[in-house]
Amino acid sequence: MTVVAKGANMALMFFLELGVYLAAGYWAFTAAPSGWALPAAVALPLLFAVVWGVFGAPKARVPLRGVARAALEIVWFGGGVAAAFAAGLPAAAAVFAALFLLNAVLRVVWRQV
Repeated sequence: MTVVAKGANMALMFFLELGVYLAAGYWAFTAAPSGWALPAAVALPLLFAVVWGVFGAPKARVPLRGVARAALEIVWFGGGVAAAFAAGLPAAAAVFAALFLLNAVLRVVWRQV
């Protein structure tokens, strides 16, 4: 049971990561001026991907640990929550935030960090 639950928690983190890209892209698309919606919807998720790739990914060039890692995750996933909220999706933002908090707590408890 615990192995399955731990695996499910890591899968949840992966889907939350994808959710950040979706929320950022959707917000950029809806908030950008006319003619810039598509470039913005591509550029913002790419910016998020670069940050995650450099600092947060399992094979990050500059892997963060401890408080720095926690700060990165709060800002990065919080950015996804903020983007969903700003795009007019408050319920999705609330669910996203709750799932991130659950995932983060379980990763600490199960030492998946």
